[in-house]
Formats: sequence, C-alpha cells, structure tokens
Amino acid sequence: MEPLVSILIPAYNAEAWIAQTIKSAIRQTWRRKEIIVVDDGSTDQTLRVARQFASRDVTVITQESQGASAARNHALSLSQGNYIQWLDADDLLSPNKVGKQMEASKEYRSTRTLFSSEWGYFAYRTARTKFCRSSLWCDLSPAEWLLRKMGENLHMQTATWLVSRELTEAAGPWDVRLLNDNDGEYFCRVILASNGIRFVPGAKVFYRITPPGRVSYIGRSDKKKEAMLLSMRLHVKYLLSLEDSDRVRAACMAYLQNWLIVFYPERPDIVRELEKLASSLGGRLEMPRLRWKYAWIKSIFGWNLGKRAEIDFPQLKAYLVRSWDRVMYNVEKALRRH
Repeated sequence: MEPLVSILIPAYNAEAWIAQTIKSAIRQTWRRKEIIVVDDGSTDQTLRVARQFASRDVTVITQESQGASAARNHALSLSQGNYIQWLDADDLLSPNKVGKQMEASKEYRSTRTLFSSEWGYFAYRTARTKFCRSSLWCDLSPAEWLLRKMGENLHMQTATWLVSRELTEAAGPWDVRLLNDNDGEYFCRVILASNGIRFVPGAKVFYRITPPGRVSYIGRSDKKKEAMLLSMRLHVKYLLSLEDSDRVRAACMAYLQNWLIVFYPERPDIVRELEKLASSLGGRLEMPRLRWKYAWIKSIFGWNLGKRAEIDFPQLKAYLVRSWDRVMYNVEKALRRH
C-alpha cells in the first residue's frame, strides 16, 4: 500500500484564497492523501468556505485564534500520514508536487531524507509566477544548506518541503513564541534531524504575494522584532551545532549583518544583543546602510525617514503589482466565461 500523505493547512482570514488552496490539495495526483484545515479563529468567511469542501478526505475544524504555529501543531496532532505536506492557506501546489516527491522517496528510501522543490511568487495569475533559482535548489547536506541560507540570505517557502513522519516527530512542534519566521526556525530543526536534503525538479509551489498583514512581514511591530531576535539566536545555535568553523561563523555574521537594519535604530536593546552575539562569533557588526535608492532620503531627511521609505516604497510597488494582476485576472476570467 502506498504511504499516506497528510496535507495540513492552517488558515486565518483567508476567505479570498482558501478555496483555491484546498482545490490544489485535492487535485494532487498522489492518491493516498488526507487534507486537514484548521481555521485559527477567522473573523471573515474562511471557515464557511472551507467547510464546503469537507468530505471523507478533507477535515475542517476551528479553534480560538492562537496563531499560525498553534494551528499547525493542532493539524499535525490530528494527522495520520506517513509524510507531511505543509500548505499555507493562500498558496498553491502544482498537481504533481507531492507525487514527484513521493516518487523520489522510493529512490532514497530513508525516512530521514528531506525533500524540497521549486517555488515562485505570484499574485493572482499562476501563469505569471516567477521562479527564481537559488543555490538551495540542489541536493545538500544539512550543514551546507543552513550555511547557504544564512550566508546568502536565502530561504525555501514552507510548502516546498515534504517531511516524513519520523523527521517531523524528531523536529518537535512549531514554536508558538515565534510570531514570524516560525517556518524558518521550524525547518532548521527538521534539517538538523535529517540526513540530507534532496531537491526534486518539476515539483512546484506557487507562493502568493499578499498584503503587509501577512505573518512574515515584520514592519514596525515590536513583538515581531523580538520574535525575530529569538529566531536569529536559534538559527546561529543550530548551525554551530552542526559545524563550528570559520566559514560557518562568517555565514552567521553575514546573517546578523543582513538583518540588523530591521532593528536599527528603533530598538537599541536588540542591536546590543546582536552585537554581543556577533562578538561571541569573533566578529563585529557594522552600522547598517540603506540601499542606494534610499540613501539620498537619509542624507536630506534623516535616517528614520530613509528607512521608512526603504520599507514602505517596496510595499507600495507590490500593492500596485497585485492590483494590476487582479484586474487582468478578472478580465481573463470574464473572457473565459464568454
């Protein structure tokens, strides 16, 4: 009998997307699957929409709002699968995503092998998805994967992974303290427990560009900044546990330097904590710099306005891109109906 795959979907105020996401899970060519949707106390119609798909293979439950990590832990506790496919409520899987990775699992056989896949950004039209290859898109050891992620400021989107039950149990639950970067920290632990990452070409994830309210957006939230500091400390600890070398310490320093601007100058307490962490690695952080497009604003109006422009202008650009893509999506949908 083929292994059972559990597709786990935490959802919060995702009424606009949840139907498409559940459909992408149902349409997986891998036949033995269960789909579990946990509504995390949504205040919109997410639960109503999701319940329209309830069936023998699709379970939909709700809980009081506790955050994405708690919703994922709840979904996992209800699952029976030999393999776990995480899927956020606004993202999509290509129909053969799970199937391709499960076929690869037959080749490698070890339940400690972790499988990743291609992923790209889209807003409304999946045909316009941009897949940008990175140095993580290949087979790697756990240490090499984390070193590249931290040293080059890269990541793999949550749904790219297919994780065996054994690896999932070894990694432990999602950390409910982390309001953001909870996926980055969680998959660090999964990677630590694995014997290596196998990249499966052709298996694809469509990562939707959503408004700034999404979990991964830090913005000016002090709570998210504090959670990010905790995640950063854990990232450094995890990588050093695999390999304590000059190249690893250099990657950790690059990681700290890259994220320093998120906290500077509004949170001098966190900046000091990062400086201490850098010192323990044998390095020293430099004052962060704005990108050249915003440096002139700093020189005229000061650092705070320069940084605000660097944060807000890309969000405005993303809003305009989403708005245009939505218009074209609706036009194409209307044309198909006629």
